[in-house]
Amino acid sequence: MRIHTGEKPFSCDQCEKSFTTKQSLEIHMRIHTGEKPFTCDQCGKSFKQKSNLKEHMKIHTGEKPYACDQCGKSFTTKQRLEHHMKIHTGEKPFTCDQCGKTFLGSLNLKAHLTRIHTGEKPYKCLHCDKRFSQSSTLKVHEKIHTGEKTYKCSRCDKRFSHSTNLKVHERIHTGEKPYKCSHCDKRFSQSSNLKTHERIHRREAAHV
Repeated sequence: MRIHTGEKPFSCDQCEKSFTTKQSLEIHMRIHTGEKPFTCDQCGKSFKQKSNLKEHMKIHTGEKPYACDQCGKSFTTKQRLEHHMKIHTGEKPFTCDQCGKTFLGSLNLKAHLTRIHTGEKPYKCLHCDKRFSQSSTLKVHEKIHTGEKTYKCSRCDKRFSHSTNLKVHERIHTGEKPYKCSHCDKRFSQSSNLKTHERIHRREAAHV
């Protein structure tokens, strides 16, 4: 057994980063080689570390051991729970360096930069003249023309063209209300309903 003395004798010849064990170096080297030796036997996706594969397998088994203590919603990984918790805390760590607007995730920031500041819309609908800044937005739009409703509720027969609409609908079955008013104890299943409700408090404050 190696006694940890702070010494890191195993060095990477690609970036000169050092490690205390040979195994840690071998795992690190996969960043440079792109090696992903751990493969999921369910879908074929590969991973650099066995722990990553273990976390991934929860998608297939349905295991969700990480539960939100605010609304009870469960997640397959700790990272997804941490991302979800930002809904409750209001944390928006990603800031636009052009206008200062903040966002929940990096993809939200990227979409904002493309849509607002560059105005670029490279994705054109095959059925009409509308253009979009994101391919995902185009795909959602095209379902208007095709009538495709990919996302089916697991508890009833309703189907939806977008995953977000399905998630909102499923709260009817689960009773989940992740959006809490900052002025009172009321909770809501949709952010739009919370915004409408909070206007009541603003009007009351204006008349005080």
